[in-house]
Amino acid sequence: QVQLVESGGGLVQAGGSLRLSCAASGTIVRFNAMGWYRQAPGKQRDLVAHISSGDRITYADSVKGRFTISRDNAKNTVYLQMNDLRPEDTAVYYCNAVSSYRSYWGQGTQVTVSS
Repeated sequence: QVQLVESGGGLVQAGGSLRLSCAASGTIVRFNAMGWYRQAPGKQRDLVAHISSGDRITYADSVKGRFTISRDNAKNTVYLQMNDLRPEDTAVYYCNAVSSYRSYWGQGTQVTVSS
């Protein structure tokens, strides 16, 4: 059984920063890719950033230049550094990890950016 545990969400003013972490626990699994998605109220869940096992990185256009994704393979952990946050970044942020067999999701962490 694999669990993804997110942390680091919260309330921040516009222009502020937050750092999200997602650590995998339980059965040791090698992840091919890890990433972050977000879902605002009434909207679909969208990709924020994605990093492959070869460190190939993809960002949503809306966060390019402001967010940075990184991973520590030894710790099976992925991070999302979010700078210059905007009210439109407000959402529940979900961690995702993909092994050779399936996709795993965290429980989500709320990020709220006030104007």
